[in-house]
Amino acid sequence: MVFAAGSSFLLALALLGQHPSAKGQAPALSDQEVARLESRRLTNIRQATSGLAKAGEGYFSPDGGSIIFQAVPHTAPAIFHQPKPDEDGYQIFLGALKADSSAKMVSTGKGRCTCSYFHPDGKSILFASTHLSPSTDVEPPKGPAYSRTARYRWEFPDSMDIFSANLDGSNLVRLTDAPGYDAEGSYSPDGSKIVFTSFRDGDGEIYIMDADGKNPRRITHSKGYDGGPFFSPDGKRIIYRSDRRGDDLLQIYMNDVDGKSERALTQNEFVNWGPYWRPDGKEIIYATSKHGHSNYELYLMDVESGREERVTYHEGFDGLPVFSPDGGRLMWTSSGRTADHKSQLFIADYRPSPVAPDAKAAAR
Repeated sequence: MVFAAGSSFLLALALLGQHPSAKGQAPALSDQEVARLESRRLTNIRQATSGLAKAGEGYFSPDGGSIIFQAVPHTAPAIFHQPKPDEDGYQIFLGALKADSSAKMVSTGKGRCTCSYFHPDGKSILFASTHLSPSTDVEPPKGPAYSRTARYRWEFPDSMDIFSANLDGSNLVRLTDAPGYDAEGSYSPDGSKIVFTSFRDGDGEIYIMDADGKNPRRITHSKGYDGGPFFSPDGKRIIYRSDRRGDDLLQIYMNDVDGKSERALTQNEFVNWGPYWRPDGKEIIYATSKHGHSNYELYLMDVESGREERVTYHEGFDGLPVFSPDGGRLMWTSSGRTADHKSQLFIADYRPSPVAPDAKAAAR
């Protein structure tokens, strides 16, 4: 089974992992216990996306009024359907956070897309796409791959490049053209730089380039995939995931923008990934397989003290968390909370100061 590249690869990993009742995993909590525990930090949890085969990896606009995300549209009812190239691949959608607001596709509809992001001025977007090259359904992706099991393989297509565009997808501009996979990009707080992952030098490394694609410079220099980078709110640090140890168990790293102060924030036997800064710049939120590969959960971490706090408790996959610009909401991708167990985006109001849950539930 082959999956498209990008942050969404671990959605597949979560669904392909152990069954929740597998040996060594704790019994599932009741709905009431989950609600009490999650209410420590989250209230008013609601499903944001619908009408799509699956959706995930969403980001808030700078004013917090819209989201951009990747999704696979449902195919229309048909007889003797002949699949189109890449019709099961992600495209990029944008929509306002209003009741029954429509989500509009802003990518080309061709190839496969991932890793969208808003420019800090709110007037343009960023995403990665393979639409300039032959379909991955016709020609297998060329390039390195990341693999955890015989059933799971994550490709890094050589044809994946980073593009900028207007909010409606017009004025599409290619920003990377180096040989190899370029994706997983996001803007600096002032919009002048883009941090991203590239295989242009043969290994998955972190780079920073100007917002117009010029002057790329390499930040990481150690063997092993480094990806999913984000600038800190003050623009002085970056956070990312890494397979630096070469054991396929991703760990979270922090560094400065010159690559001279790298520090591992996690060093465990789990997959840790999708780190994102809280707007105060003191904490990050990320997903971990600590509770099983079919039950990824979200954790907060103080980047200086290393103190951690569990945020989600729902059985199934919770990952790719992001804060709204004001820190008042949390958005993430979940498959365990939907009726069909397909991934969709969820949004909750976030408590900056935790409320103690029911003591009996907390003991679980």
